[in-house]
Amino acid sequence: MSKTERCHWMLDEVKSAGRENLDADHASEYDVKEDAGVMEELALMKRLGLNRQSEVVDIGAGTGQFTLAVASVCARVVAVDVSPVMLDVLKAKVSASHLPNVEIVQSGFLTYEHQGKQADFVYSRYALHHLPDFWKALALQRLRHIVRIGGVLRLWDVVYNFDPSEAEDRLDAWCATLSDNPKNGWTRADLEEHIRDEHSTFAWLLEPMIERSGFHIENVGYSRDGIFARYVARAI
Repeated sequence: MSKTERCHWMLDEVKSAGRENLDADHASEYDVKEDAGVMEELALMKRLGLNRQSEVVDIGAGTGQFTLAVASVCARVVAVDVSPVMLDVLKAKVSASHLPNVEIVQSGFLTYEHQGKQADFVYSRYALHHLPDFWKALALQRLRHIVRIGGVLRLWDVVYNFDPSEAEDRLDAWCATLSDNPKNGWTRADLEEHIRDEHSTFAWLLEPMIERSGFHIENVGYSRDGIFARYVARAI
């Protein structure tokens, strides 16, 4: 049993995973709703040094769009997620693909115990926002221990790059980009639920956490609406 598992005050990451991520119907439809843009991501990571000898941890892997793509070009990828229904989808994909270098672990940012040598890359997309800020800081520090010095953290998330005084206008505008019809994919209600019940934070709070954890932010791209951010951070 790990130290984190013995702490009675530890956050329950399964309960914090979000209602939809524990729903089997949502998991079965996730790839239709969400395109992870994996070919663009692989191209970026190859420029950052990803190769056939690289070891990768995909934390918050979900249904494994990135996991399966990166497995074809690296030595080992560990797919980590707290949601059993998401991992059921991923396990079926891995079984069908016959990829020998994918390991699947049901765990989270706060409980995953890495085995073997430190990873060259840690990848996380739309997962860290499930943790409140206190727990984000602890999670980022744990990620730093997973990745070797000089290794890369690639982090995507909903990150608010605006002043709190702008929040009402910015978030209303974001919600207005989607309809109420679930046949069209994500809905306005989904965005409202995210804002209300999950823990996306401001860039000016998250970025010091990343750097205090032992990473140097080499590059960040913000969406024009100030809602999304993509980070490349190097372990120092």
